[in-house]
Amino acid sequence: MKVMCLNGWGGKLHEVLLPYIQTTAPDVLCLQEVVHTPASDKEWLTYRDGDHILPQRANFFRDVCNSLPEHVAVFCPAAQGVLWDEEHSIPSQWGLATYVHKSSPIIGQAQGFVHKNFSPVGYGDHPRSRCAHAVRLYDYETMRPISVTQMHGLRDPKGKMDTPERAAQARRLLDLSRDVSAEGDLSIICGDFNVEPDSETLQILNEAGFLELVAGRGFATTRTSHYKKPVKFADYMLINQDHAIQDFEVIYEPEVSDHCPLLLEL
Repeated sequence: MKVMCLNGWGGKLHEVLLPYIQTTAPDVLCLQEVVHTPASDKEWLTYRDGDHILPQRANFFRDVCNSLPEHVAVFCPAAQGVLWDEEHSIPSQWGLATYVHKSSPIIGQAQGFVHKNFSPVGYGDHPRSRCAHAVRLYDYETMRPISVTQMHGLRDPKGKMDTPERAAQARRLLDLSRDVSAEGDLSIICGDFNVEPDSETLQILNEAGFLELVAGRGFATTRTSHYKKPVKFADYMLINQDHAIQDFEVIYEPEVSDHCPLLLEL
C-alpha cells in the first residue's frame, strides 16, 4: 500500500501535478491546500490577501477526483472566502482532501478542527482556521486495518516557532487519530505541519509512540525550488509501527508544488 502526503499549493502547478498523481496512483492521498469552487466553472481564479496574489485552480478538488477516478474522495473545508474573476468575487471553499482507493473500504473516519473553527464568511485573520481528517480503512493485501490522519498546521506570520496554539493543535490531531483507531492498528499521521524538526509538535507525537520519517531518515528539506524562503521544512509523516515500512521517500522530481510529496510504501 502506498500513502502519499502533499500540499498541493492550490493546484498552481496542476499541469505537472495531475499527471504525476495519476501515474503514481497512491492508495491513499492526503492533500492540503485544496480549492473547491462549485459556484464557478472557471479553470483559474485569483486569491488576494493584501499584496499576496496567487492564481488558484478554481476546482482543484474536482481536478484531482478526475485524475483518480478509482478513489473515494472526501473534501474537508476549513473556510469559505472569495476568489476573484477579474473584479468579480466568487465564493470558494479552502481546505484539505483525502482520496482512498475503492479497493480499501473506509471503515471509520473523523473530521474536525485543530485550530479555531470553520470560518463561514471569509478566510479569517491569521493564524487562520485549520482542519484535520482521519480515516480508518481495511487493507486486504495485509488483512489489517490502517488509520491515516492528516492536517494542515496553522501558519503564524511570526514564524514556525513553538506556541501554545501549535501544541494544542498537535494534541487535537493526536486525539483525532485515536478516535478512528483501535488498539493494535497501524497508524499514520501526516501533513504540512508548518513547524521545524525539533518542534514541540513532533515531540508530542513522538511521546505518543509515533516515529517521524522525514528528518528522522536524513532528508534535508521538504520544499522545492519554487519556495524561496530559507526555512526548508514543513511536511512530515509519522508512523507507530516502523517495521511495516517497505520504503519512504521525499520526492524531489518532478516538482509538482512548492512542497515535495512524501511517499510511504507499506
